[in-house]
Amino acid sequence: MLEKILTLDTELFIYLNSLGSETYDGLWLFITKQINWIPLFLLLGYLIFKKLGTKQTLYLLLFVAILLIITDQTTNLFKNGFQRLRPCNNPGINTFIRVVKKSNSFSFFSGHAANTMAVATFIYFNFKGQIKYLGFLFLWPLIFAYSRIYLGLHYPVDILTGYLCGFVFGFLMFKIYKVVQRKYFPQ
Repeated sequence: MLEKILTLDTELFIYLNSLGSETYDGLWLFITKQINWIPLFLLLGYLIFKKLGTKQTLYLLLFVAILLIITDQTTNLFKNGFQRLRPCNNPGINTFIRVVKKSNSFSFFSGHAANTMAVATFIYFNFKGQIKYLGFLFLWPLIFAYSRIYLGLHYPVDILTGYLCGFVFGFLMFKIYKVVQRKYFPQ
């Protein structure tokens, strides 16, 4: 059963990865760099600041930082535990897939997918109904994580598992934040 899932995962990866072309490689390399998402982070920070003020915004950002540390370290535990080769390092497929970027760390599961989904989930549940069109925030993890497939760095299961992990951690951190917020910032 697991072997069948991994085979389907590899086949889906090969299909999605093959959709790329050199024309768009620069765009996807730009998308995959966290630093290039700073305008989105600044916009979110501004919107949050407008809703919460300075003290509560800093408090919320502390929770985001803790969330990222937990999610990132969990990702590293899984990567080092499973030691699944990235597609770009897999000798069974790396000679015929598009390898736009290389990395020597392991593949399962995607830290990019987990971290972005965790933050998007946390922010969404904290501000749904307060910030118009906030659901569009989930485009960020979708685009960001797809860049990893495009570049030859992750399989689809790596991305989906990262999404699941990120969603669970983001939602749990939201619940914890709400308890602490009621205690220190009663409305």
